[in-house]
Amino acid sequence: MIRAVIVMNTQGKPRLVRFYEFQPPERQKELIRSIYGVLSSRADNVSNFFKTDAIFGEDTRLVYKHLATMYFVFVFDSSENELAMLDLIQVFVETLEKCFKNVCELDLVFNFTKVLLIFPILLFGATKLLLFPLSERNFTWLNSYKLISFFTTGLCFCHIYLIYCL
Repeated sequence: MIRAVIVMNTQGKPRLVRFYEFQPPERQKELIRSIYGVLSSRADNVSNFFKTDAIFGEDTRLVYKHLATMYFVFVFDSSENELAMLDLIQVFVETLEKCFKNVCELDLVFNFTKVLLIFPILLFGATKLLLFPLSERNFTWLNSYKLISFFTTGLCFCHIYLIYCL
């Protein structure tokens, strides 16, 4: 099970934070600080996987990808595959690239609603996305404001159907 997804810059400022187990806000800040402390002290030539028993509790793992000025971090338990999580990060980054044409930190800040729309689609429909090649036509609907406003009105489960219709 995925326990948390965090996207932060290289100064430790979180840009996207999703905890899938309840954590009080103070605890969330503490966890983000400890994750940043571990990530910023790691060398570039070491593995992107490590156990986070001391941070999140027993039987948790963390996988991350450092791209430009951003860290993409997934925290999960032992029931998930580490390579699958790394691949999910890659698909997320490629999707952001398709939507923002050379994604940067400012894209995540100023288009936060779009990122919040993209991420659950990938999380719940990633199996389908991995089967089809990424192409421009698959992501042109994300640029439509009408569709984004349609999703933000509370019809959150329709996005899974849209993935299967592409």
